[in-house]
Amino acid sequence: MKDDRKTLGQHGETAAISFLQARGFTILETNYQTKLAEIDIIAKDNDFFCFIEVKTRRSLKKGLPRESVNYSKQKKIILGATFYLKEKKQINSRIRFDVVEVLEKNGKFDINLIKNAFSTH
Repeated sequence: MKDDRKTLGQHGETAAISFLQARGFTILETNYQTKLAEIDIIAKDNDFFCFIEVKTRRSLKKGLPRESVNYSKQKKIILGATFYLKEKKQINSRIRFDVVEVLEKNGKFDINLIKNAFSTH
């Protein structure tokens, strides 16, 4: 079951990358990891650095995918983003935290981008 979820997540991330690129995003990193956090996708959207969490599901039994990006997960993403920006010497850059919801049904993906899904405040 865990491998099935991991595979679903990987397919969802691949679909999300294609979706974002088709909308003009430039993908900078995927699966960026620090000791404290992992960020699924780091991309540029015009002059914004976007730190993007991808959530993929096959059903809505457990709610919308975005609902699983809870406060604890948000804090980890913010920590990872801070580390990334320091590492790249982009500390004063414009940033945004987005969530991409991916619903898979019969091998097809329904994708929803939520810009500014949460903030550092």
